[in-house]
Amino acid sequence: MIAWLAVAYAAPEVIVLGVAQDGGHPQAGCTKACCRAAWDDPALRHHVASLAIVDDGKAWLVDATPDLPAQLHELQRRGLTLAGILLTHGHMGHYTGLLHLGREVMGADAVPVWAMPRMATLLKEEEPWALIGRLGHVQVRSLADGAPVALDERITVTPFLVPHRDELTETVGFRIRGPQRTVVWLPDIDKWERWDTPLTTLLEGADVAWLDATFYADGELSRPMSEVPHPFVVETMATLADRPDLKAKVRLVHLNHTNPALDPSSAAARAVTEVGLRVAREGDREPL
Repeated sequence: MIAWLAVAYAAPEVIVLGVAQDGGHPQAGCTKACCRAAWDDPALRHHVASLAIVDDGKAWLVDATPDLPAQLHELQRRGLTLAGILLTHGHMGHYTGLLHLGREVMGADAVPVWAMPRMATLLKEEEPWALIGRLGHVQVRSLADGAPVALDERITVTPFLVPHRDELTETVGFRIRGPQRTVVWLPDIDKWERWDTPLTTLLEGADVAWLDATFYADGELSRPMSEVPHPFVVETMATLADRPDLKAKVRLVHLNHTNPALDPSSAAARAVTEVGLRVAREGDREPL
């Protein structure tokens, strides 16, 4: 459910602005039970996954989603100014919201947009993204695997490469380090076993981690799920079965509209909670 609390910010923290997969929830063209109620009741809808990194009245967005207008409005309602955007990769739910910064809508002034090399090339050379840059609405800045970027004197963000199809660009997660705590944002990755970093190692280096939970289990789609090889939630739970200390750090995010755990009253959501993980919700906050 999309619900917000108005809060004044001073200390660094992060705020979850969306939890759904690229198409949001309900998703275009879906009239099945997983979306039917949300079409009828806006309170049941979910924005596309995005995180705000907040410090001293400024906010940096992780990803520019198709729901950018609502997510920017939420920042403005909280009295926060957009200071920049960090992009994870080139799938539609993660960068297409940049169009709203162009002259047809906001006419933004040189918003910093950090991107990995292939992503930066796409933004600089492919239309309509290149036009937004030529007109000065965005300023593309470089990211490199494992190289920290200082957002201000209290917060650094470090991208790390992960396997994820990568038809157009690289894919990264972000390690966000504040004065006291470190959080991880990893909304998209292929199966855990395709990555050379064990999930346990990732979690041991973080206080909280938002992890790819696109699908709950096999059979969720009417097409072969090997075409979109995200970790199933049941696989993540099994991987961490013997590590209650690490399960307590996990927030499941980027849930597809078919994922039953989107419904907090579902058996899937209860199963997640019972084993010690949590499903992310819009408005969740974690201090840095």
